[in-house]
Amino acid sequence: MNLSTTLKLGELEVRRLGFGAMRLTGFRPVADRADAIRVARLAVELGVNFIDTADAYGIGANEELLAEALHPYADDVVIATKIGHTRPSPSEWKPVGRPEYLRQAAELSLRRLKVERLDLLQLHRIDPQVPFQDQLGALAQLQAEGKVRHLGLSEVTIEQLEEARQVIEVVSVQNRYNLTDREHDAVLDHCSEQGIAFVPWLPVALGAHATSSRVLSDIAAELDATPMQVSLAWLLHRSPVMVPIPGTKSADHLRENVEAAQLRLSDDQLKRLAEADRT
Repeated sequence: MNLSTTLKLGELEVRRLGFGAMRLTGFRPVADRADAIRVARLAVELGVNFIDTADAYGIGANEELLAEALHPYADDVVIATKIGHTRPSPSEWKPVGRPEYLRQAAELSLRRLKVERLDLLQLHRIDPQVPFQDQLGALAQLQAEGKVRHLGLSEVTIEQLEEARQVIEVVSVQNRYNLTDREHDAVLDHCSEQGIAFVPWLPVALGAHATSSRVLSDIAAELDATPMQVSLAWLLHRSPVMVPIPGTKSADHLRENVEAAQLRLSDDQLKRLAEADRT
């Protein structure tokens, strides 16, 4: 398992350790973005070619920052964005899935990212107030118009995924998942069977693993690694369709995360981690 290990997202090939850009921007844009731009560029320099963002991150500022840092994008760099989840305030998230809203949101993402076609567009959340078929129809129309190359979903059940696949081709599912939060084990296993990329968000539980798991700490000591590196390595071993997207504002933490792709876990270590306490 190393950073050269890749996975196909439709026709796109990505390395299996990505970068989550959310933390590069706050709720509102900040005046000095130099450090965030340096971290985004460093991710690509270190070999990461799958970068996750969303229109709700920084109310569009996150997409704009990535464009400032990386545009024109290298041929192998895949920018995945998401629409359909708004953030009215720092503490509020609200799904909005009206077709006209989703189409407008995609157009704005195209503009902010400075591209004519989005590599991967994911429905950030299903809006329970709007028929799911209508939301899927909006995504399908965007793809038919050539504005989106590939489509994905976020925070879905197996049933919702399969319903969506009757309307669109789904190449990725982005659900919350990490060593101590395996609520979506069944969804992950289904994606593995179907060859659909599984993109876990919160893959290291905001660093809580470093202090919450004795097993993780013990194995980290055995490997001369950090607990977060072992946690990421476990995800990569868990399924061949797994594409973790750890995020950080720190260049040092970014390097630490990328180095996790080099870790080899023994069968005994994998067994101990699989049996570790879960929340």
